[in-house]
Amino acid sequence: MIRNIIKDIEFLKRPSSEVLKEDLFIADDLIDTLRFHRSHCVGMAANMIGYSKNMIIFINEEEKMEVILEPKILKAMDPYEIEEGCLSLEGFRKCIRHKKIKIEYLTLDFKKRIKTFSGFTAEIIEHEMDHLLGKII
Repeated sequence: MIRNIIKDIEFLKRPSSEVLKEDLFIADDLIDTLRFHRSHCVGMAANMIGYSKNMIIFINEEEKMEVILEPKILKAMDPYEIEEGCLSLEGFRKCIRHKKIKIEYLTLDFKKRIKTFSGFTAEIIEHEMDHLLGKII
């Protein structure tokens, strides 16, 4: 289901919680909502559509939507400053991102994976992971 984008800063500042099997329906809502906003959006965190759960969606290197659970950065390399926008916020804000990140995460079937992302995909993932922590860029 396409969900409304949350713009309530106090809600967005709350750190997200662990994803349980009964929360997997959120992935479908993330897919539907990102598909709806795809012309101007490349990623979302679950809290952006009203669920405070550690789940994100992003457009990967193959230009496909990918949903991951419980992402954690293991290593971040080559920091740089950039201005980013967000569907939940107005305008653009400066932040630090990394050219390459190594993350650990769970797949939708709760299998652990470790993968390195670079370039724009790494930037998207870092942005969405900030949402999970309640960090407002």
